[in-house]
Amino acid sequence: MDQLPLTKAYLRVHRQSFTGQFLDGEVSAGEFEWQFTWAFGKGILNVEPSLGRALIEDSLMRFLLQADYNLEPGGDYVFTVRAKF
Repeated sequence: MDQLPLTKAYLRVHRQSFTGQFLDGEVSAGEFEWQFTWAFGKGILNVEPSLGRALIEDSLMRFLLQADYNLEPGGDYVFTVRAKF
């Protein structure tokens, strides 16, 4: 049985505000790079640019939900996406 392809995604947190309830940063995987803002108080994730956004959006949201209280500004993080970029 063939296994799903895997790609490592690299995330860097730029800013975080508990009073404003948001986190923003950048994420890259393969040849793609995006900027994101996660309004965790509202559960809204905004990823730009739109090119390749569908490839990363769900995996990024899952990672953010799992790691949210451990993420810090200036931190670098890695997670795996079940897709080939």
